Amino acid sequence: MPKHEVDYVVSSGNVFADLGLPNPEEALAKAELANKISMLIQDRKLTQAKAAKLLGIDQPKVSMLLRGRLTGFSIERLMRFLILLGQDIKISVHPSPQGPSRARVLVA
Repeated sequence: MPKHEVDYVVSSGNVFADLGLPNPEEALAKAELANKISMLIQDRKLTQAKAAKLLGIDQPKVSMLLRGRLTGFSIERLMRFLILLGQDIKISVHPSPQGPSRARVLVA
């Protein structure tokens, strides 16, 4: 059986950076925050209408959020949603062990 060479590129850990999108660190942080919001809504078995009322937005915006359409959502707004869902947010700032050019935003 002949061996086939497979070309691949090792991920940076940020799909948005790998795709060459602008502001990849912000995009990744927003996606991770939105994922946490989505998990909380799902765990609580909230309908989109009930989630909308709790978050102070309309149902179509909840739908956009749950589908990962995050253009209209800032990091601050997503953090406010997490607070409304009863979550504490801890922000920690420290030097990047990989150097200043490799600093990043992490959502734990």
